[in-house]
Parts: sequence; C-alpha cells; structure tokens
Amino acid sequence: MAIGRPRTFCTEEALDRAMQVFWRKGYEGATIADLTQAIGINPPSLYAAFGSKEQLFRKALSRYADKRDDFLRDALSKPTAREGVASLLRMTADFLTEKCNPACCLLVQGVSAVGDHAECIRDEMNLKRAEGEKAIRQRLKRAKAEGELPQAADPSTLARYFATITEGMAVQAAAGASRAELRKVAETAMKIWP
Repeated sequence: MAIGRPRTFCTEEALDRAMQVFWRKGYEGATIADLTQAIGINPPSLYAAFGSKEQLFRKALSRYADKRDDFLRDALSKPTAREGVASLLRMTADFLTEKCNPACCLLVQGVSAVGDHAECIRDEMNLKRAEGEKAIRQRLKRAKAEGELPQAADPSTLARYFATITEGMAVQAAAGASRAELRKVAETAMKIWP
C-alpha cells in the first residue's frame, strides 16, 4: 500500500478560506477551481482532505455557525434581554459592514441561492438559521419568566421578529447599506420592545 504525501496546509486555515469563498459566492456559485485556488491546493488534495464540495461546504458552514453562535452568546449574555437584543442588532450592523467580511450573511445569502437539486444544503442552512432564532427565543423566555417582559409578550413571535430584522439587515448590507444605515434599522427595531 502506497503512503500518500503528508498535508502541507492547515485544515483550519483551509476551512476559513473555503468559508470566505462560499460566503461570497454561495454554495452553487463556488466552483472547485475557486475553492482550490483560495485554499492553495489541487482538486485531488481537496477531495482527499474534505471528501466533496458538499462535505467541504458543510464543514465551512459549521465553522461559520460556530462563530455566529459565539457572537449570539456574547450579545445575549448582557444583564437584560433588552440590552442583549439591542446589542445583537448593533453587533450585526457592525459585523455586516466590516471590511474583512463579505457584506452579507452566509446563511441568508446561501439559502436563497441554492436550487432544488441541493435541497439538503438548503435544509442545513435553514436549520442553522433556526438555531439562531432559538437562542433569541430562549433568552426572551427567560426574560418573561424573570418579569422583564410582560405576561402578554410572546417570546416566539419576538424572536422571529428580531431574527427577521437581522436577516433583513444582511440583505440590506449585501445591497450596499452602510453601518450607520443598519444601526438606524437596529434602533428602529428596538422601538417595538414591549
């Protein structure tokens, strides 16, 4: 049995580079040539390391979701739910307009650019988006239980609303909205706080 050459690239760095390609071009728009060029490897090495484009995308998506989860945890850990959600919206505006990131959200941009033939990819992105909404909902349920929200408040509806706002901000950022414009959206969204 022949022994292959050892890998000459860092898997974590390769995933970050692949994530950037998928983030900019979407799952279907990213070609194997785009991915191998970004990572600095040839197609056989990509397949040997990651299996397939779909498997690479799933790993890159998990990496993106992990970063998003850290972001959510940080925002929602504020002393009050109101501060947490306001922080989440401000941080989203800032994140979407950072020069080092594409001006969109991989989960929002990606789900709209996947055809029916890649339904399993779309389902995975929808699941990741739903996990973000769930984190907001859990924080709002806690706020209601602690008396921060009135009894008439519906944590599920509020969570869906704020998740929709963050996703809409991602669409606006992709269309060129500035940080100041997105922060105004965030401020306006907080005016519905019960």
